[in-house]
Amino acid sequence: MRGADAEDPASFEPLIDGKTKAIYGDTVGNPKLNVFPFAEVSKIAKEAKLPLVIDSTVASPAVCRPIEHGANIVIHSLTKFIGGHGTSIGGIVVDAGNFDWGSGRFDEFTQPDHSYHGLVHWDAFKAFEPAGGANIAYIMKMRLQWLRDIGNCAAPFNSFQQLQGLETLHLRMERHCENAHKVADFLEAHDSVTWVNYPGLKSNVHHASAKQYFDTDKYGALVGFGVKGGLAGGSKFIDKLQLFSHLANIGDAKSLAIHPATTTHSQLDEADQLAAGLTPDFVRLSVGIEDIEDLLADLDQALKA
Repeated sequence: MRGADAEDPASFEPLIDGKTKAIYGDTVGNPKLNVFPFAEVSKIAKEAKLPLVIDSTVASPAVCRPIEHGANIVIHSLTKFIGGHGTSIGGIVVDAGNFDWGSGRFDEFTQPDHSYHGLVHWDAFKAFEPAGGANIAYIMKMRLQWLRDIGNCAAPFNSFQQLQGLETLHLRMERHCENAHKVADFLEAHDSVTWVNYPGLKSNVHHASAKQYFDTDKYGALVGFGVKGGLAGGSKFIDKLQLFSHLANIGDAKSLAIHPATTTHSQLDEADQLAAGLTPDFVRLSVGIEDIEDLLADLDQALKA
């Protein structure tokens, strides 16, 4: 199966046929940190009468609001920035209520649901008066049918932890983004680093898109870079870190680092790693909210090693 390339908006339309049900993308790709072309692809989605579904986990709601840029449904992994500590698994679906599910492409919304007393979801919820005449057809179908059948219900204690994290999201993301930008600047000037990928850098190929779609001066907490020494250099760098934790997660309040070529993607050959955007020297950082001088000192000593 061939997927569209978010760095080439023109690649989406040729793949749409009568069986296509949605266009799906990430606000920020991981690990490439490419920014989704909202303007171009949302236009394609509207013309094709397809919903645009966006995973905005990497950006978080404090950095980007995809609905304002044409998304119809937004999802987040709550385990990342919203929860903020990587302690509980969960996810969230946000229905913008701005998509026409009665266009004729979605029989499951316009035909009777025999598992729910013959309810026609679009007729019942396209202008639901108790909700002020809002279009809540998608999210109600999710609650009444999909959640009932599949059982994707967050545990109460997980929900408690994630709601606590949500309360401080706006404050944490300011620090995450500020620290990540300073880390990217530091790495860009370091003798042991061959390249740096961070949308906040003016030299970055995605900087203009990030400025267009992100909140002012907020470019996220993920930083990618290449260590001199390739595969061996990246692995040794990880081993020498003291403050950064060696974890595959992202979005924790604490800083995290991973060398995918020798860990998460080590089962792939080099060609497949490159196809996924992973070079042998690539290190991904999820920059936390610690004191920036401590973070820079840890990176510096590990790079010098």
